[in-house]
Amino acid sequence: MSHPVIIRPVAHKDFAAWKPLWDGYNAFYGRIGETALPDEITQTTWARFFDDNEPVYALVAESDDQLLGLAHYLFHRSTTQIDMSCYMQDLFTTEAARGKGVGRALIHEVYACAQREGSPRVYWQTHETNATAMKLYDQVAEKSGFIVYRKLF
Repeated sequence: MSHPVIIRPVAHKDFAAWKPLWDGYNAFYGRIGETALPDEITQTTWARFFDDNEPVYALVAESDDQLLGLAHYLFHRSTTQIDMSCYMQDLFTTEAARGKGVGRALIHEVYACAQREGSPRVYWQTHETNATAMKLYDQVAEKSGFIVYRKLF
């Protein structure tokens, strides 16, 4: 990266560069082959970023006219506070960008977006095997101690 990293909202023109990042993120979490996300989900997710009625947003990290990473976040209500919570659902950087501050910059921009919207907290989850990312996360946030349970239908 010879130029500074710019964190900005995703733009319609970014789809072709965003899609490999999205695919890489999904592959990292094992959503490939038979378990890959249907294209309908990708297309719906992409459309939500540009729909004013959806509380779903996307940021990208860019340097040298290349996208290096993405962060997707959304706002939702909570039973334990009046203001909206901000959930960072997806965070991913290219292999080449790892360890160079790109993930940290994306997280800090999500923090700034949440603050501008009046949200008092940002939270996210990661897989327990994602040790590399957790090294960063331990520096920029605190572990909540909660364990996630789910039931798929």
